[in-house]
Amino acid sequence: MDLQLSLVLAGFAIGVVVGMTGMGGGALMTPVLVIFFGVPPLAAVSSDLVVSAVMKPVGGLVHLRRGTVNLRLVALLCLGSVPSAFCGVLVSRALGSGTGVQEWTKLALGVALVLAATGLIVRAYQDLVARGRRAADRAAGRPVRETVAPSTAPLRLRPVSTVIVGVVGGLVVGMTSVGSGSLIIIALLALYPALNPRSLVGTDLVQAVPLVTSAALGHLLFGDFQLDLTTSLLIGCLPGVYLGARLSSRAPGGLVRRALALVLLASALKLLGLPNLATVSVLGAVVVVGPLLWMTARARHGLPARPRILTGARARARRDRTPDPRQSGDPPPPGVPSEVPDSSPAKTAH
Repeated sequence: MDLQLSLVLAGFAIGVVVGMTGMGGGALMTPVLVIFFGVPPLAAVSSDLVVSAVMKPVGGLVHLRRGTVNLRLVALLCLGSVPSAFCGVLVSRALGSGTGVQEWTKLALGVALVLAATGLIVRAYQDLVARGRRAADRAAGRPVRETVAPSTAPLRLRPVSTVIVGVVGGLVVGMTSVGSGSLIIIALLALYPALNPRSLVGTDLVQAVPLVTSAALGHLLFGDFQLDLTTSLLIGCLPGVYLGARLSSRAPGGLVRRALALVLLASALKLLGLPNLATVSVLGAVVVVGPLLWMTARARHGLPARPRILTGARARARRDRTPDPRQSGDPPPPGVPSEVPDSSPAKTAH
């Protein structure tokens, strides 16, 4: 077995991102393997799915123990996604293994990454709207409204729509390894807007375990699985996920997710075959226009245009650059006493 240090380091970095944000595993690992390491698309998809099948159960078990999983919803999703994911592998296999199918896989992966990046932005905007509503309630002195129903409230299931989401999501995952988290969770938000956020994340994580396992089994049997590649990624990913989970409470999750969306968009444009000049132009426009649109959206929903993390950092930097007249020896500005009177008992006794 030939382990590659560069793949171990790449797996570690991807694992940190997954641990910090809870998403981006398949959407990030597969394009990294294809673009930077020259791995054939089918082999990258196969290895990524096997790695995900090892990592996914960890988060799923945590949510199961906390009771934040809607098992009926998981069952409906798996009813469509598990056989569909296996069939996705068979579809890729039926297309052949030549240059044509590799190019087709790259195209499908690029489209899936565009959808994943869009899903990240949609989730961030929905969180922004919810924060704006809570801020408006606090400013008006009203009780803060819950944006979702209580987790104990019964959820009205939509069986046919849920199974269709599982079928489509499983097919995409089986063919591209992208979407088990980033795409399906957006569909769940659309179908079940009243689902508790913790239950939403927990349900998505648990349903992804049989989904990814089915796709991984299909690729082990019929795909282009490479043991050396997968082992190198696992050695890096497992400690990376643990470290990312430990850092998740300190890192600005929203900022990390927006950076991840930009990376996914760049990977998608590259996989779709856009020229370098066009790719740089699109990314440059996103970097320049994106923050302005986001600031406008924040202001529209009653939030400060700049996030607290930026305004706080600017205020601290301004205080650090402003010298204290009492420490520098310079005369204080008008209206500021040169010396604070001592009101201790020893002085006031006289």
